[in-house]
Amino acid sequence: MLTKRIIPCLDVNMGRVVKGVNFVNLKDVGDPVEIAKFYNIEGADEIVFLDITATHEGRKTMIDVVERTAEQVFIPLTVGGGISTVEGFKEILRAGADKISVNSAAIRNPNLVCDAARMFGRQCVVVAIDGKKRADNSGWNVFINGGRIDTGLDAVEWAKKVESLGAGEILLTSMDADGTKNGYDIELTNAIADSVNIPVIASGGCGKLEHFTEVFQKTKADAALAASLFHYRELTIAEVKQSIKNSGIEVRI
Repeated sequence: MLTKRIIPCLDVNMGRVVKGVNFVNLKDVGDPVEIAKFYNIEGADEIVFLDITATHEGRKTMIDVVERTAEQVFIPLTVGGGISTVEGFKEILRAGADKISVNSAAIRNPNLVCDAARMFGRQCVVVAIDGKKRADNSGWNVFINGGRIDTGLDAVEWAKKVESLGAGEILLTSMDADGTKNGYDIELTNAIADSVNIPVIASGGCGKLEHFTEVFQKTKADAALAASLFHYRELTIAEVKQSIKNSGIEVRI
């Protein structure tokens, strides 16, 4: 049985880690290299960097951040935000990232997923899906542009499509659960994880220790992602992993 992964997520804005709600009221949390180094020592299985402004200048900042971080951490590093070409993949991978996460770019140009998987291997390609339940409760739609644009695409169908295109992993964020601290979206996570054969990372809604165990007990998620809980030291990665292990779930201590 594969061990479950715990992944801290760092939102990076112009070279600094920030935390806010829906990208507003951003607070500076610190230097990404130092924070990533700390999580590496603490036992995180991977780290996700999301460049939340992803402007042209921000991209250069991000390359510098990735290079400096890759020198300090020895766990997989996933980078996302504003990467929309195979050349962009190459630049960030060359800087030291292990995987690239794409969201809006994959919807606008599905061939990007195929091309990147063919050039760099599907293990490097993560497709991020932001899902929100439809008003009639018939399923979930995929949103892009930081949750501002409803694509009208069905989240489950899109997950199947990106797997067929060559994605190696799905980073699934529930927009309904995000920021609520009421727990991961079990229903959405199940719907996606049951429909694909690639790993699914659950994201959005984690608020306390039990939520990590719950998402692994009730869904086929391979990993759980959290941000502010770790940044503000409400929980440590060691505490989370011990709690999961105590529940009989395989995790790397």
